[in-house]
Amino acid sequence: MSDPVPPRHPEKVNRPDRPSPPKPAWIRVRAPVSTEAVDVARLMRENRLHTVCEEAACPNVGECWGRHHAAFLILGDICTRACAFCNVRTGRPGAVDSDEPERLAASVVAMGLRHVVITSVDRDDLPDGGAGHFVACIERIRAASPDCTIEVLTPDFRDKGDAVERVATARPDVFNHNLETVPRLYPSIRPGARYFVSLRLLQRAAEANPGIITKSGLMVGLGETREEVLQVMDDLRAAGVAALTIGQYLQPTPKHAPIERYVTPEEFDDFAAQARAKGFAMVAATPLTRSSHHADRDFEALRALRAQAAS
Repeated sequence: MSDPVPPRHPEKVNRPDRPSPPKPAWIRVRAPVSTEAVDVARLMRENRLHTVCEEAACPNVGECWGRHHAAFLILGDICTRACAFCNVRTGRPGAVDSDEPERLAASVVAMGLRHVVITSVDRDDLPDGGAGHFVACIERIRAASPDCTIEVLTPDFRDKGDAVERVATARPDVFNHNLETVPRLYPSIRPGARYFVSLRLLQRAAEANPGIITKSGLMVGLGETREEVLQVMDDLRAAGVAALTIGQYLQPTPKHAPIERYVTPEEFDDFAAQARAKGFAMVAATPLTRSSHHADRDFEALRALRAQAAS
């Protein structure tokens, strides 16, 4: 008799269900059933790799995998934190897989990626929070595919010394760290993190590598106000952040934080216009926007804008 499968979110098992309202007409996604998507899934299994597309139940997995784009999740698939919004498995992670950077680089080559997004679970159990593993992944991809641009989406590395600087000076093309929500909601939505630590992290990355593009993302629909979102935009611009994504929060399970409301497409258009007026060079704001959704196209657009400004 096989051992029972442990719950994906053991800390949430005894919580009451808090279902969200039915999805509106503008929230529509397709399942990952294309031949290309099947190819990506097979490659991940063969190379023993994880993607945030699957682990976080991203609504865009069908579209992204259909064009051979994936956001790689390194350092395992078990997170040491238990945020109220996230579908990534929580618990005690295993040992770091030292061969993962090599397999990741091989997959980047096999997929023919021009731009790769690397993110990770939180690894508060590691002395450097996994920063050294990020560096190893960047270095192996640079060696295997020199023309591929690299975007890292890091955890906050809280209380981990110079972890931020180590990753930034490995020279990824984009350093992304999501604030996720407004400061008032951190205790209930992102209790293991601190708003101003995350904000300062983005500033530290730019200070360590002045040529790097910094980026952040927000979820809306959790009970924040428009004024709070605009204040976060101001905070990010003060920290020198150039790129911003804003998307609708979607509840992974009834045990997770419920959706307070569905933000309309017109409101997303307003957020995008406000962000551009505040000086963000790249803005993506739609109900289904996610940090790595269209990250390759967004990077090319941002690089073109920078080249134009420099000419």
